[in-house]
Amino acid sequence: MAHDHHNHSHGNMEIPVGDNVAVDPVCGMQVALDAGKPTEIWQDQTFHFCSDKCHGKFNGDPYFYASGNNQLKQDEASQSVEYTCPMHPEILQQGPGTCPICGMALEPVTATGEEKNEELEDFTRRMWISAAAAVPLVIMTMGPLVGLPVREWIGEKPAVYLEFVLATPIILWAAKPFFVRGWNSIRTMNPNMWTLIALGVGAAYLYSLVATFLPGVFPEEYKSGGVVGTYYEAAVVIVTLVFVGQVLELRARERTGDAIKALLDLAPKTARRILANGDEYDAPLENILEGDLLRVRPGDAVPVDGVVIEGTTAIDESMLTGESLPVTKGPDDPVTGGTINKNGSLVIRAARVGADTVLSQIVEMVAGAKRSRAPIQGMADKVSSVFVPLVVLIASTAFVVWYFFGPDPALIFAVASAVSVLIIACPCALGLATPISITTAAGRGAQAGVLIKDAEALERMAGVDTLIVDKTGTLTEGKPKLTDTLALGNVKEDELLSLAAALEKGSEHPLAEAIVAGAQDKGLEVGKIADFEAVTGKGVQGMIGKRIVALGNKAMMAGIGLTTETADAQADALRAEGKTAMYVAVDGDLAGIVAVADPIKGNVADTIKALHGVGLRIIMATGDNEHTAQAVASQLGIDEVRAGVMPEDKKDLVEELRRAGHSIAMAGDGVNDAPALAAADVGIAMGTGADVAVESAGITLLGGDLSGIVRARKLAKATLRNIKQNLFFAFAYNAAGVPVAAGILYPLTGTLLSPMIAAAAMSLSSVSVISNALRLRKVGL
Repeated sequence: MAHDHHNHSHGNMEIPVGDNVAVDPVCGMQVALDAGKPTEIWQDQTFHFCSDKCHGKFNGDPYFYASGNNQLKQDEASQSVEYTCPMHPEILQQGPGTCPICGMALEPVTATGEEKNEELEDFTRRMWISAAAAVPLVIMTMGPLVGLPVREWIGEKPAVYLEFVLATPIILWAAKPFFVRGWNSIRTMNPNMWTLIALGVGAAYLYSLVATFLPGVFPEEYKSGGVVGTYYEAAVVIVTLVFVGQVLELRARERTGDAIKALLDLAPKTARRILANGDEYDAPLENILEGDLLRVRPGDAVPVDGVVIEGTTAIDESMLTGESLPVTKGPDDPVTGGTINKNGSLVIRAARVGADTVLSQIVEMVAGAKRSRAPIQGMADKVSSVFVPLVVLIASTAFVVWYFFGPDPALIFAVASAVSVLIIACPCALGLATPISITTAAGRGAQAGVLIKDAEALERMAGVDTLIVDKTGTLTEGKPKLTDTLALGNVKEDELLSLAAALEKGSEHPLAEAIVAGAQDKGLEVGKIADFEAVTGKGVQGMIGKRIVALGNKAMMAGIGLTTETADAQADALRAEGKTAMYVAVDGDLAGIVAVADPIKGNVADTIKALHGVGLRIIMATGDNEHTAQAVASQLGIDEVRAGVMPEDKKDLVEELRRAGHSIAMAGDGVNDAPALAAADVGIAMGTGADVAVESAGITLLGGDLSGIVRARKLAKATLRNIKQNLFFAFAYNAAGVPVAAGILYPLTGTLLSPMIAAAAMSLSSVSVISNALRLRKVGL
């Protein structure tokens, strides 16, 4: 079996550089031939390697490296990975980092499902080290309150120095990311949660530092046994608890990416490559290139998108369509990576690999939804930009009021209240409110066959009141089928259909294909045609054996001298049902009618009722004729029909309805739908449709199942409700907590909020927002 690799082969990679030097075909390094390095003979050629590691890689896929195809992959890998902020997609940079606006860790633009969450690992390590320092600090500070006079055992002054030793590495090393983000927020004039954390922790530590090494600056009444009280333990506990909240958030964000990992797991890790000489072996999936010949054995997952070259089998495409019945595939049929080969053995030619496969595009849509930000987040950002300076003002006011009007030691009270305000006001929960809901909803949608391309589409879907649907491929199957055969003369129905199929056998018109397929389904013998003639706009005619047969419209029949008056009523009745009726003449007599229709998808009628049930008005916009469009609409109970429309007409319809005050969703699957999909408030593409339709839409329904719109609507409403709940929790919590932290209750009840309790409450608020958002994973669709 020949295999042409001329498009991506670099030839033998044993490249002499000098008399005794070759090039390692795996990594490209120069290898001295007399250095005792590993070698391998493959297809009568000797290859030299710099290490056992490269030697092992070569043995895993010798063709890939010997042909030089690995150079293409190395060129791709040499390009820096682009990163963006989940909350601020306008932030793009080469390589990882943090967002200058909100301080959130940047994520790769292209998801692989294998990204190592280095920030989670780093923060987890810092959290445990901080906790290890926080425990003895709390014991030393709080021990006397529970009968553990630790400070008496150690001595007050040594205890303060020990606190300094324990706290300093935490503040200067562990908390460094907090201070970096806080400084960036001030430098870029984007106040956020890190501004408050940096101010709160910094104030507590600096105050304690001065109290430890410059106690003389404090009045005697601030001292106890010659030692000024410190807040080392508060600063360290605050850092520890913030780390706890951050680790919980990062783990939650990682869990919401489970859908991506699950999708990627649908593809096998290896593919069985077939070489030009017929040899076969399992190669790593990432080494497969377009044009490679691959064998797919029974029970295997199809590794990449491709075209069948040899073999016939049944493929389980439920991954794409949700349908449990397998689909028969044979030569020239397309197959999709991730689908399952049920029985026969196939040879396929790789057509789309890597990021170009359908599976990878689905992954990217889910990843895009993970990173996207709903417009409602803009409100949260605006409030934060006002809220943070307001909190700083309240903290400053609290400090001044306590310092000048508070009881002794006033400075201690002033610092404590200011630090408490700064810590409890940290809008961690506010920053989480929208992204965590969106990412969770994107994962839940993917499980239900609803791919959310961007968060804005998900939010707008909740407010849609009008749905425009295309007919062909959306409401109907998009593939005409024979529905009726009516014999009008002496020719029986089966013979009539056999003659019509023989006449149409040479045509590639979809209606002709439907007639031929209908005859084949009935097991009828289809004869050969002679003297075939196609009459543009009218029909076809020719000789089938010794019989003269013509098929077409009324004009076609008139052209051969026949009138259709006796059959017009029956033909019109078929057309009223949305069918295309064609007359058949045999040997100069009107012999019958064959009718073809694009069948309505099985569950569409129930779906239309469900869409009406969730408050949507439905308009069908189609390029088909008024007669057929009205027939389909009446069967389904559609509210309004626009027939004979061109692509620009559909776009104009969207804009017309929007001017009338409606919020529009558009569902379609073809290139002609793309302008309207892009113009609508929410574009909904059928997953079985054209790539341009999918690219133009904000939501894609896998398998083209219209019932996915009902699921999308439910998911959108649940997500928007969840976001509003999260924002309410975050704002209400901060609004209630800040005055208490400032000490407003002290004159009435003597109640004060310590910085440690404030930090614990702040972390708990983040946990509550995360827990609320994760409820979307179980929303019923």
